[in-house]
Amino acid sequence: MATPRTVAFHTLGCKLNYSETSTLSRLFEKEGYHISDFTSSADIYVINTCSVTDFADQKCRQIVRQALRRNAQARVVVTGCYAQLKPQEIANIPGVDLVLGAAEKFRILEYLEPFLLGEAGVRIHAGEIQEANTFTSSFSFGDRTRSFLKVQDGCDYKCTFCTIPLARGASRSDKVDHIVRNAQTLAESGVKEIVLTGVNIGDFGNGTAVIEGQRPKKEALFIDLIKALDKVQDIPRFRISSIEPNLCTHEILEFIAGSERFMPHLHMPLQSGNNNQLRAMRRRYTRELYTERVHWIKSLMPHACIGVDVIVGFPGESDVDFRDTVRFLEELPVSYLHVFTYSERPNTPAIDIEGTVPMPLRKERNAILRFLSEKKKAAFYNEHIGQTRPGLLEQDKQPGYLGGYTDNYIQFRLPDHAVNVNELLDVELVSMNEDLICTASKPFARKKTSPDLLQSIT
Repeated sequence: MATPRTVAFHTLGCKLNYSETSTLSRLFEKEGYHISDFTSSADIYVINTCSVTDFADQKCRQIVRQALRRNAQARVVVTGCYAQLKPQEIANIPGVDLVLGAAEKFRILEYLEPFLLGEAGVRIHAGEIQEANTFTSSFSFGDRTRSFLKVQDGCDYKCTFCTIPLARGASRSDKVDHIVRNAQTLAESGVKEIVLTGVNIGDFGNGTAVIEGQRPKKEALFIDLIKALDKVQDIPRFRISSIEPNLCTHEILEFIAGSERFMPHLHMPLQSGNNNQLRAMRRRYTRELYTERVHWIKSLMPHACIGVDVIVGFPGESDVDFRDTVRFLEELPVSYLHVFTYSERPNTPAIDIEGTVPMPLRKERNAILRFLSEKKKAAFYNEHIGQTRPGLLEQDKQPGYLGGYTDNYIQFRLPDHAVNVNELLDVELVSMNEDLICTASKPFARKKTSPDLLQSIT
């Protein structure tokens, strides 16, 4: 086989994975490789995996098969969380050549070299997770509109359902000045919006050096980081991907409320609205603290969008517990939900908790909360019909239109006459369709239409 010169990437999972895939892509580009679309034939396929749910594991297998259908002679590399957690399982997938764990992924070219020289067989390089103790800066690149900028990795929390500490290691962060330089680099490329990503970004500031078995005191906090980024003049919009409610302090919220660059959009994982469930999950807050944070956000930024992560079917979740969560979310002024069905994960404490919820019941509860999410989102959007808000234009699937999101994360669609992708402009939200996308116009072309889709959804 000739020396490969085309490589294609596929990313499963979170924004953090997307930022890291972009960094891997740039490593190949520096060595002269051509980056190919994953739907095309390539010499090398790199699959960056997630393992939050069993579905992600199954998806990895499907993607490997798809790659080999496009080029049966291709080299297939699998990295990411699934690769760290179950390297041998991946190595057993027909067609996989190389499996790289968390500490090895950014040395991909080094590990790939033997295969390019004709070596056959499967190789696994996935060391103990304690070896993943360095920080590799990453950011997505190529979409001039938005970039995902990695600022933190790993997690020191021990939630009973979560495999992330096993897949990514201890919490560690980039340096503030390095992150600012990366933001400036992105600004020079034309990026208008940066989304700060990590596993637990509110825990920002942990270094990677270990002294006498312990890491030194934090050099900076998350509030220090966002204050520094707020001074990057050529990036008009920053978003925070997700932040734990106990780490989303009043100081952080007050700063965001007073900032022109940090958008009024917070995503705070809840997981359950029942305190018994929160204790079983080993979450570091109560529903009372979560309520306080949500109302504090709304008192500072009434127009803010608030997203929520929720898990249904966690062991021991009774009908009473679930109804408690539903009522709790119904009463909270939040904007949308990300609903996850609990799935058993090996080597997590939750797998030994009694009270397994039958899978059909888990799916039923998921459907109930997804329906509630639609109602919440429709109500939030409907509150803003007739308002003019700043929006950033992106490509849209519908011909003749551009899409985008307002500062407070309302998705809109705008006729593309005399407007361009990556343009920031004020738009008036004039209507809302059944897909919960707002039709918008420039503010000088005002319309009066304001249908209330919440009634039809209810």
